[in-house]
Amino acid sequence: MVDDTWSSALHRLWQAASRAQEVAALADDVYAPLLATPGVHLVVGTRWDEKHVLRYMRALSAGSDTPVIVATTRSMPEAAVREPGGEPVVTRSAVDGLDGSVWPEAEFLRQAPGDSVVACTFRLDQRGWAALALAVDGTADLAVVESRLAQAVDVIVACHTGILQRGREARRASDDALLAEASLQMDSSLDVEDTLRRVARIAVPAVADGALVHLLRGEGPEFVAATHVAVQQQRALEEAGRHDPWLAALLARRGDDEDTVFLSGAALEGSPFAEAGGADGGEAGGADGGANGTAADPRPAGDGPHPTVVSISTLRARGRVVGSITFVYQRPEARLPDSAFLRSLATRAALAIDNALLYELRRTAVLSLQEHLLPSQLPESVQWDLSASYAVGDPMLDVGGDFYDAVPRPDGSIALLIGDVCGRGAEAAALTGLARHTLRTLLEEGTEPGTALSRLNRALRQERASRFLTAVVATLTPRPDGTALLSTCSAGHPPPLVLRSDGTVSEVLSGGLLLGVLDDVSYDSHEDLIAPDDTLVLFTDGLTESREAGGSFFESVLPARLSALRGSGAAHIAESLAQQAETFRDSGQDDIALLVARWTGIPPDAGLLPRDPRIEQAALR
Repeated sequence: MVDDTWSSALHRLWQAASRAQEVAALADDVYAPLLATPGVHLVVGTRWDEKHVLRYMRALSAGSDTPVIVATTRSMPEAAVREPGGEPVVTRSAVDGLDGSVWPEAEFLRQAPGDSVVACTFRLDQRGWAALALAVDGTADLAVVESRLAQAVDVIVACHTGILQRGREARRASDDALLAEASLQMDSSLDVEDTLRRVARIAVPAVADGALVHLLRGEGPEFVAATHVAVQQQRALEEAGRHDPWLAALLARRGDDEDTVFLSGAALEGSPFAEAGGADGGEAGGADGGANGTAADPRPAGDGPHPTVVSISTLRARGRVVGSITFVYQRPEARLPDSAFLRSLATRAALAIDNALLYELRRTAVLSLQEHLLPSQLPESVQWDLSASYAVGDPMLDVGGDFYDAVPRPDGSIALLIGDVCGRGAEAAALTGLARHTLRTLLEEGTEPGTALSRLNRALRQERASRFLTAVVATLTPRPDGTALLSTCSAGHPPPLVLRSDGTVSEVLSGGLLLGVLDDVSYDSHEDLIAPDDTLVLFTDGLTESREAGGSFFESVLPARLSALRGSGAAHIAESLAQQAETFRDSGQDDIALLVARWTGIPPDAGLLPRDPRIEQAALR
């Protein structure tokens, strides 16, 4: 005959189990129907950890609506004889024969009617086990009691398994989201120091309470970043990362070990983490957070101090070790990340750091190469004030093709040249070097600018260069009256501007075909006069083609911006125009090169034009 009352109760229990967020929520649905079983007078549930420490006890008597709940940390090693293996174990015992050192429930069972106890011990997870004990009298059908008890335990175990599974899935989803966010945050910067700070910050407090990042240098691990949820502890963490010998020795010993290592208890003796968080030096752990079949530990998961745990993961990218990341935890064991997650986080962090390091190396190499493609210094003279500015526009730092130079000539004049090779990269850099040094050599020898440009064009055609370039050469020849003859020769380059002393701005006439396009090309010169305190401004198209969000080019405002700089020295004009263009620019990534010459108007001595010794020295360099 089917017991409809128990069947209904069991059905409700399964429904409750499918909705429960924690096993403790099933207590009422478990205890009440078991107490309704004929001959059952008391139900007692207990929860044990893996070290046979009683964590929790809950007792409810028939006819009572208020359970007795006892939270404890009582160590009972003798209870090991009751610990179940893989399957639940149901036993019958006489109440009078119960050993209190094995059966803490005895204090409740002896007060209940009946002389027997039917108990079931069962394992919930690897961290402990639980038990349900029923006090029964002689009228109870023990077979029915055992059957109902086993069925209730089945529901409890299934509920706990489901909760753990959902928790793992939620944790996995949370970990995946954190890893994705970590990748975005760490990959959003190519600055080494900023990336390292992001690596440390991204994991605190989501993963750990503190984090330390070390880079592997030639001398060994070098501290670079630290963070902690508590400001005072962050300072201590930074100090440990920089100077603690225990940590330094540990990181040095690990070398390229790929496995994440967890340290706690005695393994932290002598370390700066031994006393952190009020830990007692034991294993990581704390409130279980999940209960037995009938109740949960009442303490909040973060209540009270927890033993400190430290994990160290090697940062390896592209087959080489770049450093290590150390996490410090002061939280329950259940909230510690697993090794697989830490390995994944370390891999992403290592790639972000390695990318930043490689970018820094490339940036240094590119800037060094760019520096060697430009003159180390400009010649000096009392007759002119020279200055230049170069702003790299490409965030990927490919070598640009802009170049400039100032060349003193045998007749006492000075040749100013500026050019722009199409494109970026190694080929552009090679043509930049060829163009600048070819023009410089020819102009130093006294070759006319037009002839120098023609010979450069011929060299480019002979080299079968796949890129074209533009250039302009302007010579300033001093005149006895203090003015200078400006002779300009252009090969498809933006025309220079002249800022007059009264603030007016004029464009220097120029023309000519691009270099490297046709075999035989000639270039004509255009002449003008430069008066004292007039300024000649040569530039590449990165300046004029800087575009604002509305679509306007800097070229449209350049004359007015330049006019506003009247009375300024060459250095200020060059730097100001470059900065203004970069601020103006919303799109465009071309480099900006400027070469500015302010004519002072100081006349030479009467007769032949003297040579300035400094010009001669500059020409020999």
